[in-house]
This record gives sequence, C-alpha cells and structure tokens, in this order.
Amino acid sequence: MIKGFKDFLMRGNVVDLAVAVVIGAAFSKVVDALATGFIGSIVGKIVGKPNLDSVQPGGINIGTTLTALINFVIVAAAVYFIVVVPLERISRLRRRPAEAAETPVVSEDVALLTEIRDLLASRQTGL
Repeated sequence: MIKGFKDFLMRGNVVDLAVAVVIGAAFSKVVDALATGFIGSIVGKIVGKPNLDSVQPGGINIGTTLTALINFVIVAAAVYFIVVVPLERISRLRRRPAEAAETPVVSEDVALLTEIRDLLASRQTGL
C-alpha cells in the first residue's frame, strides 16, 4: 500500500500539478498586485474609485457582483496582454527558424544531377 502511494506521488502528473499550483499561487499575487495597484489606480484616476459595492437598484445588491466582474476583466486583460501575447510571439519566433531549416532549398543544378543519377541507377539495375 505504501509502495502504491509512493508510485502515485512520483508520477509526473502529480509532481507537475503540484508545481503548477505553487507557481500559480505565486503568480496570482503578481497579477493581483498588477491589476489592483497599477491598472486599478489608472482606472481610479480616470473614472474615480472603481468600487461599485454600494450599487443597489431596486434594493437588490448587485454592486459586489459588478465590482468582482470588473476586477475579473481587468485581471484577464492584464494576463492576456502582459503574459499570453508576448509568450505567443516568442513561441512563433522560435518555431520559424526550425520550419525554415526543415525544407532545404535545392538549386536547379542539384535537382537535375539528382535526376540523372537516379536514371543511371535505374538503367544499371535493369540490365
């Protein structure tokens, strides 16, 4: 039973998931600081205090939901434009040289000589 538990813990998926959770927790602090400290302060300067908690049309408190929704959009935009877009661009740049290296350019002379070689080889095997 202990051996099975040890095998379970040492599987790559469990370790990868644990690392992802720890990194995600640390990264969420960075994103929260960026969203509330930097972007939130910019939004606050433009439109005032970005807190809608006291909005209660018809006595229904929807302000907290609106505040959470706006904060979510701010965090999602920050993650997309500061993390996702640059990483996609870097990934595209890394793939481009590899794709170019896979398709070698053959000059017409080399292609003609290769064709002649193949024809001569097929004549000799046919004799």
